[in-house]
Amino acid sequence: MDIVLITTVIASLFLVIGVAEPLAAKLRLPYSVILAGLGVLIGAAATFFLRTELTDALNPVAEAILGLPIRSNVFLYVFLPTLLFQATLGMNLRRMLDDWVPILVLAVVAVVVAMLSVGYALAWASALPLATCLLIGAIVSTTDPSAVVSIFRSISAPRRLARIIEGESLLNDAAAIALFGLFMSFVMLGVPDPSLGDALGRFPLLIAGGALTGWVAARVAVWVMALFSRHELAQISISVALPYLAYIGAEQSIGASGVIAVVSAGLTLNLTGPGRLPPVAWSNLREVWDLLAHWAGALIFILAALLIPRLLEEVRTEDFVLVGVVILAAIAARAVILFGLLPLLTLLRASPAVERPYRIAILWGGLRGAITLALALAVTESFRVPVETKRVVGILATGFTLFTLVFQGTTLRNVIAWLGLDRLSPIDQALSRQVIAVALQTVREDVARTTENYELTREIVRSEAKRFGERLDAAVKSAEDRAEILDRDRITLGLIALAGHERDTIITRVRERTISARMAEQVLSDADRLIEGARSGGRSGYMRAARRSVAYGRVFRAVVMLHSRLGISVRLARMTADRFELLLSKRLILRDLGTFIDGRIRRIHGKRVADLLHELLSRRVEAVETSLEGLRLQYPGYAEKLERRFIRRTALRLEEREYMAMREDGLIGLEVYTSLMNGLAARRAAAEHRPRLDIAPQRAELVRRFPLFADLDDARVKRLGRALVTRYVNMGDVIIRKDSAAKSVFFIASGAVELQSAGQTWRLGRGEMFGQMAILMQKPRRAEVRAIAPSTLLVLDEERFRRLLKRSEALRQAVRASAEKRGIDPDALQSGAPRVA
Repeated sequence: MDIVLITTVIASLFLVIGVAEPLAAKLRLPYSVILAGLGVLIGAAATFFLRTELTDALNPVAEAILGLPIRSNVFLYVFLPTLLFQATLGMNLRRMLDDWVPILVLAVVAVVVAMLSVGYALAWASALPLATCLLIGAIVSTTDPSAVVSIFRSISAPRRLARIIEGESLLNDAAAIALFGLFMSFVMLGVPDPSLGDALGRFPLLIAGGALTGWVAARVAVWVMALFSRHELAQISISVALPYLAYIGAEQSIGASGVIAVVSAGLTLNLTGPGRLPPVAWSNLREVWDLLAHWAGALIFILAALLIPRLLEEVRTEDFVLVGVVILAAIAARAVILFGLLPLLTLLRASPAVERPYRIAILWGGLRGAITLALALAVTESFRVPVETKRVVGILATGFTLFTLVFQGTTLRNVIAWLGLDRLSPIDQALSRQVIAVALQTVREDVARTTENYELTREIVRSEAKRFGERLDAAVKSAEDRAEILDRDRITLGLIALAGHERDTIITRVRERTISARMAEQVLSDADRLIEGARSGGRSGYMRAARRSVAYGRVFRAVVMLHSRLGISVRLARMTADRFELLLSKRLILRDLGTFIDGRIRRIHGKRVADLLHELLSRRVEAVETSLEGLRLQYPGYAEKLERRFIRRTALRLEEREYMAMREDGLIGLEVYTSLMNGLAARRAAAEHRPRLDIAPQRAELVRRFPLFADLDDARVKRLGRALVTRYVNMGDVIIRKDSAAKSVFFIASGAVELQSAGQTWRLGRGEMFGQMAILMQKPRRAEVRAIAPSTLLVLDEERFRRLLKRSEALRQAVRASAEKRGIDPDALQSGAPRVA
């Protein structure tokens, strides 16, 4: 075929892609529906002009369109890795991990349920072999959530819901394609009724092999990309090669799932890339992948749609019945997941509650598209698949896809409107008014500066200012309308605005490189949790998210346990340094929020709401300072190193700004500017390097800060430091339970705890101890101790505590004072026959 003609056709397809998006927006239809419709029209028109005798002038073009080398391997090896890889790069994985249970369960279970439902329904309604029926079930179980997700975003649906749908769809596609490969092998081998247990037994091997291959490939790629830190185009080029090499390596080398390998590689790069690559390079890399995925997604839809007329050429009357069976079985399977499994996960607190209208919208928005058609095409092209099987698979997959696109896709917005999801809730309406008021206040300040700079005529400025002021006063009055919004909701709106400003501040700091790229994803994820927590739970939801942002995670505490028991310190050193940097970044950000409360929040919501927000902000600052204090005590000097690094990075940013201003003003030429920026880049690379943390806690120094050990000599202090074990607890954690065996004594290095016994409550803080009474009384513990702040504790076992008590007068006096405070006779306590008051 003429290369000029092929190039013309492909260029024309890109023209169609450019036209499809604005056309979809104008018609208010999903983008994928427009692409599929245009593809079908092009394919049908090419077939018509080629077979009709009306004109022969368009025959070469029609032949070029129908003769395009569209094969299933083009979809599976060229387009599919691009789509899956970009989807993983575009995810906020830290937020996805918050909901990994519903995402994983919904993805895997949804695929298996849909495959079994469609497979056994077809086996019952037709004479097809079970293997073929299950293969069709695997093909049609892939979903395209783009339509429903885009609509959810446009109607301000909960972000968490959209994330679950996106994550579930990504893993759904990966699992479905892996199962497709499994049952495709049965069909090609002529196994009519495979054992379901044997089939599913091979499934974990496909998943594990693909995941391992993708992880290894991504780690190697990140290592190579880090070596080319000053060559951005080289880094992007390596990222383009990564998904294809992972896909081919898994499929051809070890017989695992290439799709799972691509997903694993993308997730690994998403987690490790921001910390290893420069922020600008990472941002540009993601922009390149967004463009590649946009083209790949559009082309796969158009090219697959071109094949629809060909796939439907041999349709028979009885095929319509089977298409109906597939439609009913697939919708029923989806309904079981959404209205059976999802509420069950909500009851088990493993998934957020999803309201019924949203579940109906998700059910009707489960469109199928290009991946379904590509898998069906792979079956029709295989010479090892029986001819009748090819025909049935092609027709059923194509018919089901057309149903979802034509009927569900075109009516999805109407269903959304019928469910009332396109109407703003009262709190969202109030939030929109607040946003307008805040925006107009900012505009007024900017306009005032602009008029001063340009020395405009006073009469013009005065008249325009009066006109704008009237609009601003109306907006502020509307935002302050207390008749329409409860005080509780006003607090919620203030918290949402505060969390939104916090997120904007973080983005600004990241752009200025005063917050490192390593920390950017985590602090942004924490800010998103604050916004969602405030929207869903008001003040309590906001504070839960705030406490979580400074809490010791399960992984961190597991790493601490590995270090204390096995001496593995590399991972703990990295995570501790990350925590240091995270807390310092949060402290920097939180100190900037008070001005926003006094300026914007107070003007819109009044003094009472502003004062309450100040109180909540002060609690967050206190929690951050408490957590930071615990680390400072254990690793003195490291926080100062990070602060010096912050100052150096800030100075470099200001220096860069000055050079740019001089260049724009014409004070320096291009050569001088380039030389200055090259030198600045070298200094910035050195400043980006985070100082190494010596994980060995300076416990001797820490012990000396306890008044309890003031009379110990240096040798005993060092021995005590080696004997103490560090334990981290979060706010609300139970440290000691009532009636538990007494085995250890706890010393508070930072934070605070609350002790409850016999209806009385005591609070203990830094430098105090607890747990000693039950040991000395030789009785089960009578008190329950709970942390009331993120705390760092030093734990000493019973034998060492008794030896220490004999040698330290200060410790004995502290024990006596504690006993008297709790109503216990100190003399009876030490004699071993205590008398409890």
